[in-house]
Amino acid sequence: MAADPQPHYAAPGWFTRNVFNRAVAGLTRLGVSVVGSRVLEVKGRTSGQPRRTPVNLLVLDGREYLVAPRGETQWVRNVRADGGRLALLLGRRREERVAHELGQAEAIPVLRAYLKRWKAEVGVFFDGVTADSPEDQLQQAATKHPVFALDRPGA
Repeated sequence: MAADPQPHYAAPGWFTRNVFNRAVAGLTRLGVSVVGSRVLEVKGRTSGQPRRTPVNLLVLDGREYLVAPRGETQWVRNVRADGGRLALLLGRRREERVAHELGQAEAIPVLRAYLKRWKAEVGVFFDGVTADSPEDQLQQAATKHPVFALDRPGA
């Protein structure tokens, strides 16, 4: 199957952008993690200024991952442009990380775990693909939803 000519991106609706994301980000800034939420901070690729967005941090088999349920978002592009450097914020705690984008085959178990954990929140962005979907459907989803493994700098 040929790759999409346009990167996949699902823009957040008004409620998500103006209510939900702000509420989760506010709680996270106060140090309250909502089911694994963090505030991702990454340098803007054109402005160089810090850009922040709420994300769901998945811990699977002792390793941390970020999944882009909305596809090729600005934070994904910024992480790629800055060599994977980012910070995860929870309250006053700031943890530096380096992101490494996974290939489609490596992403399948991560996507499966991500969809199992946050199906109600993000399932709508995966076009019917669920944690129980066959591997070929998850592999197709991996072409539209970047997955990053996170390491501590210098690790």
